[in-house]
Amino acid sequence: MTRPTALVPAGPHAADAAAPAGESRPTLWVGLLVAALGLGGAMLAHSLVPAVGVLTWAVALGMVAGNTGVLPAAARQALSGLTRRLLRIGIVLLGFSVSFGAIAALGPGTIALVAVTLVTTLVVTTWLGNRARLGRARSLLLGTGFAICGASAIAAMEDTAGGDDEDVAVGIAMVTLFGTLAMVLLPLLRHPLGLSDQQFGVWAGASIQEVGQVVAAAGAGGAAVVAVAVVVKLTRVLLLAPVVAAVSVRRRMTDPARRSTGTRPPIVPLFVLGFVACVAVRSTGVVPTTALDVLAQVQVAALGAALFGMGAGVQIPALFRRGGAAVVVATLSTLVVAGVSLAGVVLLGP
Repeated sequence: MTRPTALVPAGPHAADAAAPAGESRPTLWVGLLVAALGLGGAMLAHSLVPAVGVLTWAVALGMVAGNTGVLPAAARQALSGLTRRLLRIGIVLLGFSVSFGAIAALGPGTIALVAVTLVTTLVVTTWLGNRARLGRARSLLLGTGFAICGASAIAAMEDTAGGDDEDVAVGIAMVTLFGTLAMVLLPLLRHPLGLSDQQFGVWAGASIQEVGQVVAAAGAGGAAVVAVAVVVKLTRVLLLAPVVAAVSVRRRMTDPARRSTGTRPPIVPLFVLGFVACVAVRSTGVVPTTALDVLAQVQVAALGAALFGMGAGVQIPALFRRGGAAVVVATLSTLVVAGVSLAGVVLLGP
């Protein structure tokens, strides 16, 4: 006879709460196993098609697994209990990829260019998304992804924006598609626009979403161009923390429902503070290069496993709801981030 199922509270620990007494958190191990398999598949796919990043493959494979019946309900439940934790670990470790010294070496002009481009892209894209009736959360996640650092930024902003897995998946799909287009088109425009190595490196780093796409676009110009582009790109990554904090403060001030219920998001989530702490540690120079390489691999693994779990929770028919409007907003956002950064590059001169 089938035993009745007890109701358990929703939330990240719901899967663990549902485990029968006497079992040592089996859902955790099931979740880890499924996440590891998804991550392995994403890494294999990336090795076959390097132009598409591991994080993008992870989301895509998760969506395929979640919508084709490959994953049983118990596996999806186990993943949902693990995804948030892995996501926060990955974002914290992302801080080891950038140092304050490398950013300061760019000079105030380039740093200002990055900041102006980021803020303009975030504000305009969010406004366009709201006008297109994508919803406040999806609009903000699109703006964050295009303005800062693609999938990682979208994942970091999800809770503050009040988004769900479908909003995250739409945002990642858009930044992947248009970031790939920018990766191909920007090198073709370099010589017609008469950009020097330094100028092109700054433009690529300030306008393309994912680090891998930036490296691919700048690679044709040589190691010097790649070095400039990556540092500019990582400057955008560092601005993730103040952007999340600013959005959180604004929501606390303008959301009366959250004020009355006491469910306001924290001004700066703890994992974002952890990200900043890792940047500070990296900036001291005490972490050896070999350790940084290992941390970078762990960071990609944590984010990849988390995004596989997010993808598994997305229903594809719902994903394409209002898809046309998201494509239009993403197109305009790409033009904004590329146009504003190019104008800044030209104003700064060679």
